[in-house]
Amino acid sequence: MGREERFPVWEAALGAGVAAAFAAGLVGVYLSMPDSDYSFLKLPRNLEELQILTGHLENYTSDYTLQVLVGYCAVYIFMQTFMIPGTIFMSLLAGALFGQLRGVALVVFAATAGASSCYFLSKMIGKPLVFTLWPDKLSFFQKQVAKRREKLLNYILFLRVTPTLPNTFINLASPIVDVPYHTFLLGTLIGLIPAAYVTVRVSFYLQIRCLPACCPALCFFVANTNSSFICPYCHAFRLELLLES
Repeated sequence: MGREERFPVWEAALGAGVAAAFAAGLVGVYLSMPDSDYSFLKLPRNLEELQILTGHLENYTSDYTLQVLVGYCAVYIFMQTFMIPGTIFMSLLAGALFGQLRGVALVVFAATAGASSCYFLSKMIGKPLVFTLWPDKLSFFQKQVAKRREKLLNYILFLRVTPTLPNTFINLASPIVDVPYHTFLLGTLIGLIPAAYVTVRVSFYLQIRCLPACCPALCFFVANTNSSFICPYCHAFRLELLLES
């Protein structure tokens, strides 16, 4: 009984320690930047806020590239670790600030690192949370992993590129159903590339607007993880609808 009482304290202490480590990194980045007004620094929740943040950060990226990279990765990994929504905006930001190839590489690295951090945190303290939030999904996932044990990498890749199960759930549940970390890591690293490419590519069209009527004649469609579609010509309209849904 005493052990059960101590567990929440251990859980809270570990979570607080991880959060403190990320906070210390961000403070270090902040202290290394020049004196200025940084009131614009906040997590974007819509395209307008994203464009404002991008406009300000572009002024710093060329002169303080390392600090911006470290700060970006720390925020992205923190959001992935603690399941904070909004990483799609962070992926769009990477493309706008660093270009297509470097943006994709940065998103894949940060997303994989965040997923790994979430994996290990869940392995230590996540079982009660997953059993509480997704008992049915966990039972389904456990059966599928057991059935596909010999080709588990293929299954993880399939999950990463399709909306069969939410990525947050996969990150949290994988250590609980005994998915080996090397399989989880490789499946995540490769499986996130298509979604990262599409999202970063979309960032290049954020300034373009067109009427929805143009879509049937002018655009091709790329399926995203929510089974909706992004138009490379009028994606902003469709992306806003997707993010509001």
